[in-house]
Amino acid sequence: MDADVDLVLGFLNTVDVETGTDVLDAADPWRAWAAERGLAADPLAEAVHARAALRAAVGDPGSSPGEPAAAVEVTLTPTGPRLRASTAVGAVLAAAARLAVLGEWGRVKICPADDCRWAFFDQSRNRSRTWCSMRVCGNRQKARAFRERSSERPQPVDNPVDNSPNCG
Repeated sequence: MDADVDLVLGFLNTVDVETGTDVLDAADPWRAWAAERGLAADPLAEAVHARAALRAAVGDPGSSPGEPAAAVEVTLTPTGPRLRASTAVGAVLAAAARLAVLGEWGRVKICPADDCRWAFFDQSRNRSRTWCSMRVCGNRQKARAFRERSSERPQPVDNPVDNSPNCG
């Protein structure tokens, strides 16, 4: 997968609803996350704001929209313009901007399962993928929908019919 996609998804998935973990709950894990990627960590509040805004922008109903900003340097190289940032949030926003320019931003999605909310990159040809994993979240949802439909169907009533002749 593309480095920009990896960076954006990695940042969006610093919160894991299923396990209840969040890298942005404290400064030390956030600094470690940024350092693992060779980036300087922004202040924690800025990272939290940026993640919430990005998650809202890609469809997470539990996140609040916003307009995060970061310093990004644009330079013109022999191969074309290049975006570069000195901080983690700046690098993520630059990566998101590159995806948008390439028409790939719409492929970044949030799994609609309430117990998942994982960010994923839709690689389907027609961009119609809904679930992060059809084997896990999609299957769970299909099973839930089937159980709901099955419980709504009228159940046959067991009324025995007396077919014996009436000798009256």
